[in-house]
Amino acid sequence: MTPGPPPRPGARGFPEGIPAKDEQRNPEPWRGLEAPAEASLHALDEDVRLMLAFRAGDAGAFDALFRRWASPLLRYLARMLRDDAAAEDLVQEAFLRVHRARDRYAPDARFSTWLYRIATNLALNELRRPRRRARHEPPDGESGPELAAHAAEPEGAVDARRRAERALALLEELPEKQRAALCLAALEGLSYAEVAEALEVSESAVKALVHRARSALADRLRAGGEG
Repeated sequence: MTPGPPPRPGARGFPEGIPAKDEQRNPEPWRGLEAPAEASLHALDEDVRLMLAFRAGDAGAFDALFRRWASPLLRYLARMLRDDAAAEDLVQEAFLRVHRARDRYAPDARFSTWLYRIATNLALNELRRPRRRARHEPPDGESGPELAAHAAEPEGAVDARRRAERALALLEELPEKQRAALCLAALEGLSYAEVAEALEVSESAVKALVHRARSALADRLRAGGEG
Protein backbone atom coordinates (compact mmCIF):
# COMPACT_ATOMS: atom_id res chain seq x y z
CA MET A 1 0.00 0.00 0.00
CA THR A 2 1.34 3.42 -0.93
CA PRO A 3 1.76 5.60 2.20
CA GLY A 4 -0.70 8.48 2.32
CA PRO A 5 0.13 12.15 2.88
CA PRO A 6 0.70 13.47 6.41
CA PRO A 7 -2.35 14.24 8.55
CA ARG A 8 -3.51 17.85 8.38
CA PRO A 9 -3.51 19.69 11.72
CA GLY A 10 -6.91 20.81 12.93
CA ALA A 11 -8.06 24.40 13.12
CA ARG A 12 -6.98 24.66 16.75
CA GLY A 13 -3.68 22.75 16.61
CA PHE A 14 -2.36 19.24 16.33
CA PRO A 15 -3.70 15.94 17.65
CA GLU A 16 -3.56 15.32 21.37
CA GLY A 17 -1.50 12.50 22.84
CA ILE A 18 1.86 13.64 21.44
CA PRO A 19 4.58 12.38 23.82
CA ALA A 20 6.42 14.89 26.00
CA LYS A 21 9.66 16.33 24.71
CA ASP A 22 11.80 14.30 27.13
CA GLU A 23 10.16 11.11 25.88
CA GLN A 24 10.89 12.10 22.29
CA ARG A 25 14.51 12.98 22.98
CA ASN A 26 15.17 9.76 24.91
CA PRO A 27 13.38 6.93 23.06
CA GLU A 28 13.61 3.30 24.11
CA PRO A 29 16.54 1.52 22.44
CA TRP A 30 15.56 -0.40 19.33
CA ARG A 31 16.64 -4.01 19.35
CA GLY A 32 15.84 -5.08 15.77
CA LEU A 33 18.24 -6.13 13.07
CA GLU A 34 19.44 -3.91 10.23
CA ALA A 35 22.48 -3.40 8.04
CA PRO A 36 25.66 -2.94 10.15
CA ALA A 37 26.34 0.50 8.66
CA GLU A 38 23.00 1.74 10.03
CA ALA A 39 22.87 -0.17 13.30
CA SER A 40 25.00 2.09 15.51
CA LEU A 41 22.79 5.15 14.97
CA HIS A 42 19.30 3.78 14.99
CA ALA A 43 20.06 1.35 17.83
CA LEU A 44 19.68 4.47 20.00
CA ASP A 45 17.13 6.38 17.92
CA GLU A 46 13.55 5.20 17.69
CA ASP A 47 12.82 7.95 15.17
CA VAL A 48 15.41 6.56 12.75
CA ARG A 49 13.86 3.11 13.10
CA LEU A 50 10.44 4.58 12.29
CA MET A 51 11.79 6.46 9.28
CA LEU A 52 13.46 3.33 7.97
CA ALA A 53 10.19 1.45 8.42
CA PHE A 54 8.39 4.19 6.51
CA ARG A 55 11.01 3.99 3.77
CA ALA A 56 10.18 0.28 3.55
CA GLY A 57 6.48 1.05 3.08
CA ASP A 58 5.00 1.21 6.60
CA ALA A 59 2.60 4.18 6.52
CA GLY A 60 1.90 3.80 10.23
CA ALA A 61 5.53 4.62 10.98
CA PHE A 62 5.12 8.00 9.30
CA ASP A 63 1.99 8.68 11.35
CA ALA A 64 3.97 7.87 14.50
CA LEU A 65 6.72 10.32 13.52
CA PHE A 66 4.11 13.01 12.95
CA ARG A 67 2.58 12.41 16.36
CA ARG A 68 5.99 12.53 18.03
CA TRP A 69 7.33 15.65 16.33
CA ALA A 70 4.48 17.87 15.11
CA SER A 71 4.07 19.60 18.46
CA PRO A 72 7.79 20.35 19.11
CA LEU A 73 8.19 21.51 15.52
CA LEU A 74 5.18 23.80 15.78
CA ARG A 75 6.55 25.33 18.98
CA TYR A 76 9.95 25.93 17.36
CA LEU A 77 8.51 27.47 14.19
CA ALA A 78 6.09 29.67 16.14
CA ARG A 79 9.04 31.06 18.10
CA MET A 80 11.01 31.61 14.91
CA LEU A 81 8.20 33.29 12.98
CA ARG A 82 6.03 34.84 15.71
CA ASP A 83 3.15 33.85 13.46
CA ASP A 84 1.05 30.86 14.52
CA ALA A 85 -0.71 30.39 11.17
CA ALA A 86 2.54 30.46 9.21
CA ALA A 87 4.12 28.05 11.71
CA GLU A 88 1.29 25.53 11.18
CA ASP A 89 1.70 25.81 7.41
CA LEU A 90 5.43 25.15 7.67
CA VAL A 91 4.97 22.15 9.94
CA GLN A 92 2.75 20.68 7.24
CA GLU A 93 5.31 21.53 4.56
CA ALA A 94 8.16 20.03 6.58
CA PHE A 95 6.37 16.71 6.93
CA LEU A 96 5.41 16.74 3.26
CA ARG A 97 9.12 17.04 2.46
CA VAL A 98 9.91 14.16 4.81
CA HIS A 99 7.21 12.14 3.04
CA ARG A 100 8.61 12.90 -0.40
CA ALA A 101 12.19 12.14 0.67
CA ARG A 102 11.45 8.69 2.11
CA ASP A 103 13.07 6.77 -0.76
CA ARG A 104 16.25 8.85 -0.50
CA TYR A 105 16.45 8.79 3.30
CA ALA A 106 19.72 7.59 4.83
CA PRO A 107 20.30 7.66 8.62
CA ASP A 108 23.42 9.82 8.56
CA ALA A 109 22.23 11.79 11.63
CA ARG A 110 19.43 11.73 14.17
CA PHE A 111 16.03 12.02 12.52
CA SER A 112 15.22 15.03 14.71
CA THR A 113 18.31 16.87 13.49
CA TRP A 114 17.32 16.24 9.88
CA LEU A 115 13.76 17.37 10.60
CA TYR A 116 14.91 20.57 12.30
CA ARG A 117 17.20 21.27 9.32
CA ILE A 118 14.20 21.04 6.98
CA ALA A 119 12.10 23.24 9.28
CA THR A 120 14.87 25.80 9.75
CA ASN A 121 15.40 26.19 6.01
CA LEU A 122 11.67 26.70 5.56
CA ALA A 123 11.58 29.26 8.37
CA LEU A 124 14.57 31.21 7.05
CA ASN A 125 13.01 31.33 3.59
CA GLU A 126 9.75 32.57 5.11
CA LEU A 127 11.52 35.26 7.15
CA ARG A 128 13.31 36.52 4.04
CA ARG A 129 10.15 36.95 2.00
CA PRO A 130 9.68 40.61 0.97
CA ARG A 131 6.11 40.68 2.20
CA ARG A 132 5.59 38.40 5.10
CA ARG A 133 2.13 37.91 6.49
CA ALA A 134 1.42 40.09 9.50
CA ARG A 135 2.35 38.49 12.76
CA HIS A 136 -0.57 36.92 14.58
CA GLU A 137 -1.67 39.00 17.56
CA PRO A 138 -4.36 37.97 20.05
CA PRO A 139 -7.61 39.94 19.85
CA ASP A 140 -8.16 42.78 22.32
CA GLY A 141 -9.08 41.44 25.71
CA GLU A 142 -7.77 37.93 25.05
CA SER A 143 -4.98 38.42 27.57
CA GLY A 144 -7.45 38.89 30.44
CA PRO A 145 -7.35 35.28 31.77
CA GLU A 146 -3.55 35.31 31.52
CA LEU A 147 -3.34 38.53 33.55
CA ALA A 148 -5.73 37.10 36.10
CA ALA A 149 -3.56 34.00 36.41
CA HIS A 150 -0.49 36.19 36.92
CA ALA A 151 -2.26 38.08 39.71
CA ALA A 152 -2.58 34.82 41.66
CA GLU A 153 1.16 34.11 41.42
CA PRO A 154 3.84 35.37 43.83
CA GLU A 155 5.35 38.66 42.73
CA GLY A 156 8.72 37.09 41.93
CA ALA A 157 7.09 34.47 39.70
CA VAL A 158 5.14 37.17 37.85
CA ASP A 159 8.33 39.16 37.23
CA ALA A 160 10.16 36.07 35.98
CA ARG A 161 7.29 35.20 33.65
CA ARG A 162 7.14 38.71 32.24
CA ARG A 163 10.89 38.73 31.67
CA ALA A 164 10.67 35.40 29.84
CA GLU A 165 7.80 36.66 27.70
CA ARG A 166 9.75 39.83 26.91
CA ALA A 167 12.81 37.78 25.92
CA LEU A 168 10.70 35.63 23.58
CA ALA A 169 9.26 38.77 21.98
CA LEU A 170 12.76 40.18 21.51
CA LEU A 171 13.80 37.09 19.55
CA GLU A 172 12.14 38.71 16.56
CA GLU A 173 14.75 41.48 16.59
CA LEU A 174 17.68 39.07 16.24
CA PRO A 175 19.22 38.16 12.87
CA GLU A 176 17.61 35.00 11.52
CA LYS A 177 20.52 32.62 12.07
CA GLN A 178 21.16 33.90 15.59
CA ARG A 179 17.49 33.38 16.35
CA ALA A 180 17.53 29.85 14.96
CA ALA A 181 20.72 28.89 16.82
CA LEU A 182 19.42 30.23 20.13
CA CYS A 183 15.98 28.63 19.73
CA LEU A 184 17.45 25.24 18.85
CA ALA A 185 20.12 25.24 21.57
CA ALA A 186 18.42 27.03 24.46
CA LEU A 187 14.74 26.30 23.89
CA GLU A 188 14.62 23.00 21.98
CA GLY A 189 17.54 21.40 23.80
CA LEU A 190 19.71 20.41 20.83
CA SER A 191 23.44 20.05 21.39
CA TYR A 192 25.78 22.47 19.61
CA ALA A 193 26.78 19.61 17.31
CA GLU A 194 23.13 18.96 16.41
CA VAL A 195 22.47 22.68 15.89
CA ALA A 196 25.50 22.81 13.60
CA GLU A 197 24.05 20.00 11.49
CA ALA A 198 20.62 21.63 11.43
CA LEU A 199 22.05 25.00 10.34
CA GLU A 200 24.74 23.45 8.11
CA VAL A 201 27.52 25.44 9.78
CA SER A 202 30.46 24.54 12.01
CA GLU A 203 30.07 23.94 15.73
CA SER A 204 32.29 26.95 16.48
CA ALA A 205 29.98 29.08 14.34
CA VAL A 206 27.01 27.87 16.40
CA LYS A 207 28.76 28.84 19.63
CA ALA A 208 29.42 32.30 18.22
CA LEU A 209 25.82 32.69 17.03
CA VAL A 210 24.41 31.66 20.41
CA HIS A 211 26.81 33.95 22.29
CA ARG A 212 25.90 36.94 20.13
CA ALA A 213 22.19 36.18 20.47
CA ARG A 214 22.38 35.93 24.26
CA SER A 215 24.40 39.15 24.48
CA ALA A 216 21.97 41.01 22.23
CA LEU A 217 18.96 39.83 24.25
CA ALA A 218 20.65 40.80 27.53
CA ASP A 219 21.42 44.28 26.18
CA ARG A 220 17.83 44.78 25.02
CA LEU A 221 16.42 43.57 28.34
CA ARG A 222 18.68 45.96 30.24
CA ALA A 223 17.67 48.80 27.92
CA GLY A 224 14.06 48.02 28.75
CA GLY A 225 14.74 48.16 32.50
CA GLU A 226 14.57 44.39 32.95
CA GLY A 227 18.24 43.66 33.45
